[in-house]
Amino acid sequence: MTDPAGPPVRLVFYTRANCPLCDEAKAQIRASIPEIDIEEIDVDSDPALAVRWGEEVPVGFVGAEKAFKYHVDIRRLRRLLKSARRGR
Repeated sequence: MTDPAGPPVRLVFYTRANCPLCDEAKAQIRASIPEIDIEEIDVDSDPALAVRWGEEVPVGFVGAEKAFKYHVDIRRLRRLLKSARRGR
């Protein structure tokens, strides 16, 4: 998410193919925060990630803070993005 008030902020979005919850979460985020910068990571692309996350996708992080797991709370995500832009 780019904003003149702060540095760009990225959502790291752990996902996998054929995951309806992942598709739903991504669509909800894109519809609500279209300017967001999303780095999508397919957990099945790396054996260590597949072991770490297993079936626990979708999950998203803003910096080191877990923003959501399974279902997105857009208000919480917006707060985390705003805080991250301010460097908190």
